[in-house]
Amino acid sequence: MIVITGAAGFIGSCLISKLNRQGIKDLVLVDDFSHQHKMGNLSGKVYSQKLPRDSFAGWLDKNHDRVIFIFHLGARTDTAEKNTALFERLNLNYSKNIWKACVKYHLPLVYASSAATYGAGKHGYDDRHDLLEKLKPLNPYGKSKHDFDRWALGQSTGPPFWAGLKLFNVYGPNEYHKGRMASAILHLFRQIRDSGEVKLFRSHLRDIADGEQRRDFIYVKDVLDVCMFLKEHQPHPGIYNLGTGHARSFTELASAIFNAMGVPEKVKFTDTPENIRDNYQYFTEANIEKLRAAGYKKPFYSLEEGVADYVNGYLTGSGYY
Repeated sequence: MIVITGAAGFIGSCLISKLNRQGIKDLVLVDDFSHQHKMGNLSGKVYSQKLPRDSFAGWLDKNHDRVIFIFHLGARTDTAEKNTALFERLNLNYSKNIWKACVKYHLPLVYASSAATYGAGKHGYDDRHDLLEKLKPLNPYGKSKHDFDRWALGQSTGPPFWAGLKLFNVYGPNEYHKGRMASAILHLFRQIRDSGEVKLFRSHLRDIADGEQRRDFIYVKDVLDVCMFLKEHQPHPGIYNLGTGHARSFTELASAIFNAMGVPEKVKFTDTPENIRDNYQYFTEANIEKLRAAGYKKPFYSLEEGVADYVNGYLTGSGYY
């Protein structure tokens, strides 16, 4: 039996499909299932049981001998949310409790961290453990993920295997419920579909041109493949970056979406909203040497390949993975 927290969310629901396609159906799904706008993510999927988020700890105490692996993907991910108590409860303390249960019951664990832990990138994007104390996240969400990473590394005893994945800019099917927190790919696709043009944020730094802000965009199918690799091979425990290792500009991203849709390019620029301007990341790029050294050799989707698959395989019909 495999447990997936955040199971009705973006990556969690895609992971269910990935496991189902491998013939794995004895799955326990953990989430807040009261949000009906996420339920399309679970349509057609096969699993054993659904558990409310707050019931999971008690259930695990009684059923831990049936569990072989936990994917902890559930979290509050709103980067604009300022309620630190909410992040402390849902992201930090909830994750600590899952870790402690995995230690107690000897269960391997993969959990979702975030590239938001790197803040403005002053110290680069290297997943070396000795650099963690230097990082300064730009928002409460990033801080909550960073605080758990630091706490996990400070524990004298860990699960039999564990990996924290610093996820960079993940995009792909099943993110339709995420609203403004959905990927830039989904937002730009909808702009082109509705108006034939896209609006990109203007740069507010002298040395970066408009549209040349660069991010490491990674397709969700690559994230799933890495999750499967970690489950099957269980390399050295630790924190791993999960991006493609290649930053791409928003101008290149827009071009990839226009091309996938077969629409002539039309780009306009608009000021970055003031409420996020001070915390805006102008560059992210994962150093993935540790993941490669752990034995993960599969190539990642290029931005153009991932966007084309997402647009033509899912967005044109709002299809689910």
